[in-house]
Amino acid sequence: MKTYSLEELTDKHVGKKGTPNRDTFEYELRMDLLGQAIKDARKERNLTQEQLGEIVGVKKAQISKLENSLTDARFETIIKVFRALNAKINFNVELLNQKMDIA
Repeated sequence: MKTYSLEELTDKHVGKKGTPNRDTFEYELRMDLLGQAIKDARKERNLTQEQLGEIVGVKKAQISKLENSLTDARFETIIKVFRALNAKINFNVELLNQKMDIA
C-alpha cells in the first residue's frame, strides 16, 4: 500500500501552491485557525461571546462570526479581541523569492 504526504494529497485534490484554488483553501484554513484560537482563548478566560463583545465594543454576533470564520474581520478588530483576552499576538511575515519590478 502506497502512502501519500499531506502535501501530495493537497496538491492533488486542492491544487498546487500558487493556484487560485490552493490560495483560497489556505486562506480559509488560516481563518478557521484564527477563529478557533479566539474561541479557545475566550473559553480559557471563562467569557461568553456576549461578555467578550462588550469588552471589545462589538455585538455577540460579531464574536460568533469571528469564531466561526463567517466574516472577514478587520485587522484592528482582531487585535482588539486578543488584547481583550490578554493574549500575546505574534505575526510572521515571510518574503517569497519573487522578483519585483519597480517602474
